[in-house]
Amino acid sequence: MKKIDYIYPGVAVIILDNNNKVLLQKRRDVGLWGIPSGHVEPGESVKEAAIREVKEEANLDIRIKHLIGVYSDPDSQVFSYPNGEVVHFITTCFLAEVIGGELECDPKESLEFKYFAYDNLPKKLLPMHPRWLDDALAFQESAFIR
Repeated sequence: MKKIDYIYPGVAVIILDNNNKVLLQKRRDVGLWGIPSGHVEPGESVKEAAIREVKEEANLDIRIKHLIGVYSDPDSQVFSYPNGEVVHFITTCFLAEVIGGELECDPKESLEFKYFAYDNLPKKLLPMHPRWLDDALAFQESAFIR
């Protein structure tokens, strides 16, 4: 295993429209599509972080519906950054619904936002996100721990 420099708590939020299309963001940092996600800030709960991240990145107000899962497997949660740092994320993933706001793209973090049908996801998708989408669309009551 690579030497890990940091471990960070993260959040991801799966938002489905009325047709069960999933909202994805094309991320500026890596140029790939992915579920809206981000870091938990000091003094913040994972729920607060999820709500804040979606507001900052997409200008949407959301309500958390339920926990999908907690993802910590180093095989999918360790990333090497261009500056050489290696980070292990522990990501808490939620299913949420939009309750307000108007979808806007924050150009500092995102290149684009778009809803996609599950059977027509973009090819350039962050590698761990299909698993999270599978888990969300299982509509299981208990959370996944992976």
